[in-house]
Amino acid sequence: SPDLVFTHYRHDKHQDHRIISELTLNTFRDHLILEYEIPKYDGDLGKPNCFMSITGKNCKNKTSILYDNYISQRNKNWFSEDLFQSLMRIRGMEINSVSRYAEAFYSRKFNLNL
Repeated sequence: SPDLVFTHYRHDKHQDHRIISELTLNTFRDHLILEYEIPKYDGDLGKPNCFMSITGKNCKNKTSILYDNYISQRNKNWFSEDLFQSLMRIRGMEINSVSRYAEAFYSRKFNLNL
């Protein structure tokens, strides 16, 4: 039973991504689910409601991992390390991150046990 589940954004315009998001919610009904965004031609980036500041080093590390592991996407014009870093920079600006970078997610619901 995971503490946290990541899936595609529920309003992602790519049909496979939307279906995965729906199935994730059906499967993990009582779990914290964070939906991530993917920049692409569809222009379906929105207004996330959950942010996490990250370091510049982690930003560069993440973009390197994405580029190294999604080999099938490398031939796409939009798929580049600077694009992913730019999105994290924009999200960092939105929350005034000290590090300048942030990850952003959408959450349908989460339980704060304070």
